[in-house]
Amino acid sequence: MPYTNEILEVCGFTSAQKILSGKWSMLIILFLSEKTMRFNEIQRLFPDITHATLTKQLRILEGYGIVERTVYSQIPPKVEYALSDIGMQLKPILDSVMLWGETYKKHQTQPASATKA
Repeated sequence: MPYTNEILEVCGFTSAQKILSGKWSMLIILFLSEKTMRFNEIQRLFPDITHATLTKQLRILEGYGIVERTVYSQIPPKVEYALSDIGMQLKPILDSVMLWGETYKKHQTQPASATKA
């Protein structure tokens, strides 16, 4: 069956791709699958990400329902980020992607003659 734009719009793969396509999305989800974190904790894990970019990425993931943001009314303000239940379901998928990535890296470092065998 050929894939048309109408089919792709309702396809589960398209939904997943949209959520995971951000440059930092998969890594943010991976780290939040380990524990609830505050903004600065997340930012320290990504030295190359700007405050604005991390804020935008977290808001996008929150908009998709993948990340939950909890604001505590205290002084100073405290905000924590955690994966939602549906977000936690991405953990085994990301583990599989990581394993594939490791296999791919090994494949890339093999001499060309070894990959043809």
